[in-house]
Amino acid sequence: MSNNIHQKPNLRPILFSMLVMFILLNLNITVSAQQTTKDGTTKSAPEGTAKLWGIIDGLSIEGLVEGPSNTITPLQIVCVFEYTDGDIFNPPALPAALNGMVHLDQALNGQITVLRKSRKFEGHSLETLLIVPQKGVIKAQQLLLIGLGDRSKFTPDLMISIGNVAFREAARLGVKSFAIASDLKDAGIDSPTALVSGNMTKGIIDAQRTQLYLKDKKLSSGSSVVKVTLLAGPSFFMTAGAGIQEAITSFKN
Repeated sequence: MSNNIHQKPNLRPILFSMLVMFILLNLNITVSAQQTTKDGTTKSAPEGTAKLWGIIDGLSIEGLVEGPSNTITPLQIVCVFEYTDGDIFNPPALPAALNGMVHLDQALNGQITVLRKSRKFEGHSLETLLIVPQKGVIKAQQLLLIGLGDRSKFTPDLMISIGNVAFREAARLGVKSFAIASDLKDAGIDSPTALVSGNMTKGIIDAQRTQLYLKDKKLSSGSSVVKVTLLAGPSFFMTAGAGIQEAITSFKN
């Protein structure tokens, strides 16, 4: 009579190999997802990151990772669409923790929402409204709203006019610098970041050149805007910068 001894197989190497394969597979999926995002945003810039993207005709154009409520500037400009219920609070808008427009609205005790919802500011395309909050409410001295119109009709070409209006309003107010946020991502618009930032920059430069022409012909007085800061979220900073630099280069050629 023979004794058959059955040893249990050692499953540890097999389980370890399966675990490694699982980790590698998920890592590959994550990397692939990052590489195929619309704006190629694989790296995030820390809050407070600032970079001078270029200087043209004496105008410095820089980028900054900061929300509009926390940006120190004589004039903060933000863009908003015509009001729809919960448009900056509900998906596809960015989550509240990442949403600069939500933070700005909260800092002003919800007054941006009140103004929009009551149609005191309707947000029609290129409509403007100047707000001068009490000192310390936000870090900017003045806040300018610019309308983006109907969100369903938005195209990146509108941002050329937005940049144009932003610069002209800043010049009219006599500030030497201003910051501007398109706030498209906050509103849940999956827009091409580089093109939007580039178009806004083109509008700014075009308006600045018109201002310089008027001053040369003695048809305008007052101080000139010498610095513009374009705000961007951490994940979109470098992509926005590429669009800004491309726009600056196009005016130099």
